[in-house]
Amino acid sequence: MGYTLCVLGCGTMGIAILSGVVDSLDVSRIPNNLEKWESHTPGTVTPTGSPSDNTTPSRFLACVQREVSAVKLKGVFASMGVLAQNIEIFVSQNVQAVQQSDVVILCCKPQSAHSILSEPSMQKALDGKLLISILAGVTISQLSSWVLPSTKVIRAMPNTPCKIREGMTNVSTIPSSASEALDAAIILNIFSSIGRCRFLDEKHFDACTALSGSGPAFACIFLEAMADGGVMMGLPRAEALELASQTLQGAARMVLQGQHPAQIRDAVTTPGGCTIAGLLALEDGRVRSTIARCIQVATERASELGQPNKQ
Repeated sequence: MGYTLCVLGCGTMGIAILSGVVDSLDVSRIPNNLEKWESHTPGTVTPTGSPSDNTTPSRFLACVQREVSAVKLKGVFASMGVLAQNIEIFVSQNVQAVQQSDVVILCCKPQSAHSILSEPSMQKALDGKLLISILAGVTISQLSSWVLPSTKVIRAMPNTPCKIREGMTNVSTIPSSASEALDAAIILNIFSSIGRCRFLDEKHFDACTALSGSGPAFACIFLEAMADGGVMMGLPRAEALELASQTLQGAARMVLQGQHPAQIRDAVTTPGGCTIAGLLALEDGRVRSTIARCIQVATERASELGQPNKQ
């Protein structure tokens, strides 16, 4: 029988993860006439196990603190496939939900982690279970000090595009245990089903938070700016957004397929052409260094999020 997956603090990212995982398991949601690459990126893997496979979830629990949040979740899940309508929602019942779970994904605000994990009976409820934290700035050392030694603590850093199975998730090293292979399979099934998954040392997680976690927001600024330029030059807004979006997506796919960004840039840049004129304008505006500094500042802020005295 499959395991029970609980999302503790099911906000924006919790919804994205749950909806992505559920959608990946609901084969009826994928049109039969679409090839795999049209459904999601080549880095995404659709789980092949049945609901009876112990590496695949068969029951889903979503925890929130307010009734208004529960109503929102019901509306979101109702618009999805058949499996999503079976997601159980718990309101202010974190411990009860964790007691019924095998794998718990901690998705609350970083500042709330200690209070949630310190709830009466929470330590016992997490005893021997796999706890996956997606909290920015909260270290494995901190999390481990709030739970029993038998709780297996992992950090993962997904991003919002996991909702459409185009996410990028960084996962920390899996601790040694008798269930290490099973834990690895469970984690890979969860995060590979909603995008690409990469294992990295925890020391890199603040940078991952800035680059891939906050990255969609930064990318959208650039996308909007490109579209604004198109509108300035007479393009309708809808067409400008489509052109900019597909252009960025296409360029990104070329890089993921092995081409270096500089190769793509040089291939488009002809002597005396419009591309080199635009590139020089970007250099005049120090766009390259501004974007790089943006990642630096966001990384520094990410390191502060889980620290009580730096919020």
